[in-house]
Amino acid sequence: MDSVKYGGTTLPIPEKLLAKAQWLVPKNEPDALQNLSSSIKEALDSPVGSKSLKEQVEIGDKISIIVSDITRPIPTAQILPALIEELHACGIIAEDICIVFALGIHRGMTEEEKIKVLGLEIFSTYKNIEPEKITYLGETSRGTPIEVCQQVAESDFIILTGNIEFHYFAGYSGGYKALMPGVSTKAAIQNNHKMMLDPKAKIGVADGNPVREDLEEFGQKFSRTFLLNVVLNSKKEITKVVAGDPILAHREGCRSFDDYYKVYVNKPADLVIVSAGGYPKDINMYQAQKALDNAAKVVKKGGKLVLVAEMKEYFGEETFEEWLLESQTIGIILSKIKENFVLGGHKAAAIANLLKDIEIYVLSAMDEETVRKAFFTPIKQLADLENEDFQTVYIIPYGGLTLPEVNAKREVNFTQGVFVSNPITNNLKM
Repeated sequence: MDSVKYGGTTLPIPEKLLAKAQWLVPKNEPDALQNLSSSIKEALDSPVGSKSLKEQVEIGDKISIIVSDITRPIPTAQILPALIEELHACGIIAEDICIVFALGIHRGMTEEEKIKVLGLEIFSTYKNIEPEKITYLGETSRGTPIEVCQQVAESDFIILTGNIEFHYFAGYSGGYKALMPGVSTKAAIQNNHKMMLDPKAKIGVADGNPVREDLEEFGQKFSRTFLLNVVLNSKKEITKVVAGDPILAHREGCRSFDDYYKVYVNKPADLVIVSAGGYPKDINMYQAQKALDNAAKVVKKGGKLVLVAEMKEYFGEETFEEWLLESQTIGIILSKIKENFVLGGHKAAAIANLLKDIEIYVLSAMDEETVRKAFFTPIKQLADLENEDFQTVYIIPYGGLTLPEVNAKREVNFTQGVFVSNPITNNLKM
């Protein structure tokens, strides 16, 4: 391994850095499933914590299938054919199926992007929409309004799709996140996401995480709901399919993900180079920020973190951009989020919190002036770092996928320039 992904291409690691670098990569990463359709059908027939899809769906049911938007790596076009075939086997006709794109607060998608997500045949055959009219159904015990797009609210049966990976304050992606924030409102998302300020809202932790618990309470408002989630490897290939109860099946997927993608090191490094993982993970800073948050866990105080991400769409969200570019100091950003939690601003605050202790370099397609205004140091190539004397260097080629942690008490093996370790069991419950 001698390069990292950048957009649709790769960038080589300079020899001087490569000579001292230790790569933080998953241990024994699984290969793609050999027969995806068969694996999906098996998961649908033998779900976790619920009856099978055939036992739950009734002829005449209006079905909403919620799918991820273009910013997510899940190969939805590979998953939908087997799922829809199963629905037809249950007696559901095409006219009773609607595919809903989970945009959250992301931008709308172009027709070309929708075709890329769904595949041309499914795009042309089945109704597909972005969230529009909203239905209000009460609120959670934490005050989050239960608001979803009307199409989903009026469905008889809802199928949640998505992929499971680490999330910097909801613990993991997947599960009920397809509903909230996927097809919910900005007000609902904002109330849920403000709980990220709670110390219990941690990456890699599901149970006891207030953000996750709130969105799952939100999701349980919809009684006829079924989960179909997948786990991807670094090549964006599907390695596991989980289906069934949106909480119990999700937890099984989280355990599988932990087994491969939690990585441990003995000490923090002077320099950490992290790639967001290429397109679509680095389509904009709003997405690439997740890799920053993960990698920062193994940068020593006063150290340097280099984000390799194309970010051709720059920031990807207006409030996020405004908070970074128009705040004079990171202290102002941190004060603003405490005074008034605002979506978009929450990601700016997450970055500001990192910048208190480390310096962040950015190698991207963004112009240098903009990068500097956002409190980062721009670099044009990784070779710019070769003249600095770094004693320890870690390289994380899949920053959104890998969760590195410093744990000197754990047994950490070093093999051929790659740190690996035996996984720990998270506090996930069945």
